[in-house]
Amino acid sequence: MSKREANAPPTFATHTMTTRKRPEPHRERALRIRRIAVVATIVALIPAALSYVGTMAQPSDSSVGVRTVEWLRDHGAAGIVSSIESAYYSLTAPAKGGPTLHSLPSVGYSSKGRPVDVAYAPPRIAPLIHPALPGEGVWRGIRPNAGPEPPLLVTTLRNQPEYPRVLAGLAWIDTKRAVLTLNPGRVEPSVELPRGTMDVPRGPRARLLATFNSGFKLSDSHGGFVLHGHTYAPMQEGEATLVGYRDGRVDLIAWNYGPRAPATVSFARQNLPLIVDHGRPNPNLNDGPEWGATLGNAILVWRSAIGIDRHGDLIYLAGDNQTVGSLARTLVHAGAVRAMELDINSYWVSFITYRAPGALGPRNLLPDMVRSATRYLAPEDRDFFAVYSR
Repeated sequence: MSKREANAPPTFATHTMTTRKRPEPHRERALRIRRIAVVATIVALIPAALSYVGTMAQPSDSSVGVRTVEWLRDHGAAGIVSSIESAYYSLTAPAKGGPTLHSLPSVGYSSKGRPVDVAYAPPRIAPLIHPALPGEGVWRGIRPNAGPEPPLLVTTLRNQPEYPRVLAGLAWIDTKRAVLTLNPGRVEPSVELPRGTMDVPRGPRARLLATFNSGFKLSDSHGGFVLHGHTYAPMQEGEATLVGYRDGRVDLIAWNYGPRAPATVSFARQNLPLIVDHGRPNPNLNDGPEWGATLGNAILVWRSAIGIDRHGDLIYLAGDNQTVGSLARTLVHAGAVRAMELDINSYWVSFITYRAPGALGPRNLLPDMVRSATRYLAPEDRDFFAVYSR
C-alpha cells in the first residue's frame, strides 16, 4: 500500500459527508405557507366550481360560451368581461366613410319587387344617404294575402351617413289591429313568477305575426316587471316602460304609477330612461354608461329599441354597429315621439316575422341576425314580446 493510500480517509466517511442538508427554518415556513395558500385557494374555488357546473347543467337554449360569460358577469367578473368586450368592439368597429351599399337585403313580402298595396301605412322613411337605394325606407308587408291593411310592416334603412355600409331594420306595428304580449323566459326575468311554456304558446300561433327581444336583465336595468296584472319586480318611477293595459291598449311611457302597477295594467317591462321623449332624443345620451349596462352608450354594437308614434303605433328598430344615439335619432326620423332601448349584443337582438299562420315561415328581420328564426318557438332563456293579429 502506498503512503497516499494509507493516509486516505475511508470511503464510508466521504459518503457520510455528502448527505443532503435539511432546509433552513425560514425556507420550511415559506413552503408551508405556499401549501396552505394552494389548499385554501382550492377550497375557496369549490363553491364557484359547483355553481358553474350547476349553471351549465341547467336546461338552456344559449351556447356554453354565452352562459359562461353570463355566469362570470353574475359572479364578480362583470368589469373584466365588459373591458374585454369594449376592446373587442372598438377593434372591430367599421371605419367611417368608405363605399356605401349598392343594394339592400330583401325584407317582408312583395310581388315582383313592389311593396304590397296597403290602404294605410306610415309614410316612407326619408333616406338619410342619397341617392336612396331601391326599396330603402319603403314599408312592406310580412306575408302574402294579408289583406289591404296589414297590421305589421317592415323596411330597412342606412341610418348613419358616417357609416354608409351600416344597415338598420325597422318594423311598424299597428296597435289597434295587433295584440302585444310579454312572455317570461326560463331565466329572465330573474324573479319568482309563473313562467308558462317559455315560448310562443301553441294555441295562439295561428295568429302569430312576429316576436322580438325584450330589455336588459333585471339585474342590469334595475327596472320593474309586471305580468298578468301582478307586479313581480317593483316598478321604478320615471323609467322607460312598455306597458299593455287590460283594455288592449299599448303605450310607451316614463312610469308614474308608483312601485306597484294599478289594476288597469296587464303587463309592463322597464328598461332604463327614455331615449326619446316629446319627439326629441334624450339630451343625456352621450353622458355615462346609463343606456349600456355592460358596454356603455357609445360602443358600436348590435342594439335594439322600440318607439311609439303620435298615432299610438309601435316602431321597432335593430341593427349592428349602432350607438344609443343612432337608435334615438333614427326612431325620431321614423316618427317616434317616445322610445326606449331594448337589449343589445348580437346574441340577444332578434325580430322574427312569420310568413304564414301557425308560426310557419319564420324569418329574421335582418339576414345577419345571429339567432335562429325559430328562437321563440322553443323554450327561451330571456323574456320576449309576441305580436298577434286581433
